[in-house]
Amino acid sequence: MTVLLCRPAALLALALVPCLAATEPDSPPPAWTPSGVWADPAFFPLAVWVQSPSRAQAYRAAGINTYAGLWDGPTEEQLTTLKQAGLFAICDQNAVGLRHLADPAIIAWMHGDEPNNAQSLPDNKGYGPPIPPATIVASYARLRRADPSRPVLLNLGQGVAWDNWHGRGVRTRHPEDYPGYLKGCDIASFDIYPANATHPEVAGKLHLVADGVTRLARWTDEQKPVWTCIETTRFNNEGQKPTPVQVRAEVWQALIAGARGLIYFVHQFKPVFREAALLDDAEMTATVTALNQQITALAPVLNSPALRDAATVRVVNPSVPMAFTARRHDQAIHLFAAASRDGETAATFTVHGLTGEHRVEVLGENRTLTARDGVFTDRFTSWDVHLYRISTATVAATR
Repeated sequence: MTVLLCRPAALLALALVPCLAATEPDSPPPAWTPSGVWADPAFFPLAVWVQSPSRAQAYRAAGINTYAGLWDGPTEEQLTTLKQAGLFAICDQNAVGLRHLADPAIIAWMHGDEPNNAQSLPDNKGYGPPIPPATIVASYARLRRADPSRPVLLNLGQGVAWDNWHGRGVRTRHPEDYPGYLKGCDIASFDIYPANATHPEVAGKLHLVADGVTRLARWTDEQKPVWTCIETTRFNNEGQKPTPVQVRAEVWQALIAGARGLIYFVHQFKPVFREAALLDDAEMTATVTALNQQITALAPVLNSPALRDAATVRVVNPSVPMAFTARRHDQAIHLFAAASRDGETAATFTVHGLTGEHRVEVLGENRTLTARDGVFTDRFTSWDVHLYRISTATVAATR
């Protein structure tokens, strides 16, 4: 487990232990059918990774609604504290968790962390191979049989987006492993942290977050929700940390690519350890809070299917490609766009089938544009994001 770009080994109380032998279950586990909060189009999961429930009220104030991972838990005290704050939990299926099968506070089970990476050997004897996909599938079946009502979340490492990630050991440059891993979950997640990275293949390449979301969706045949982790602190990189602009860019590029949940990584390890470094950074806390408020307000839109052929975009500067998606909700077309490389450009959007003159609201920016026969233009600075709403659109629905 790499310390710089992924979650450090000291935090991996949730890590899976490789089995010496694993066999496929005799029959597939019961399929998960979304219900409860998962069936609510106004719910969008916004989580923090392995935080003390004592900070639940502060995270709720920042727009967080879920804890992903509970250290040495869940315990009765942890669950009580989270429920008092109105937050949900994604946690291990331990004895306490199984006693709470009727408790709506637990919304999913955690299925370990980064089994696709090389695994630590006992007695500090180095690293062995990743956990085999068949082991993940077998343990997933056990989790699902114990509780068919909740989904199982599996988080994978940065090899999802970066084939050359050496932390996979003997399975480096073997992306063909991933469809097998993804048979062992109901929700697929991954992490890569380019703002903190130092390797030239990753450093500063914020688009890798969205690339990983796209790959996971493809490897699941777009049949499972895909989440991603978002960096908010300096981790071990004392020379730099993500900027608010970079965090917003990573978040919206991931959402545009189809992410259906976010997990914020908020620890810092150097120069001093801070479990909740996000909360110690007023500027970043304000950024994350504003992002969460905006995402929550747009949850019904983000949870709606993408209109694959509804719009196109053309940029003036080809070195700054545009990530964008169109969604229909509540008698309006929403177009979300993000510059997916560092640089400036103008972008011209065409919403197909839209005729006449229409007002384009730029959400959160207190300005409007005008679309004429479905065409409008806007400018993007480095890592810029613009969210548009056309309230009188009459575009025919597309798949």
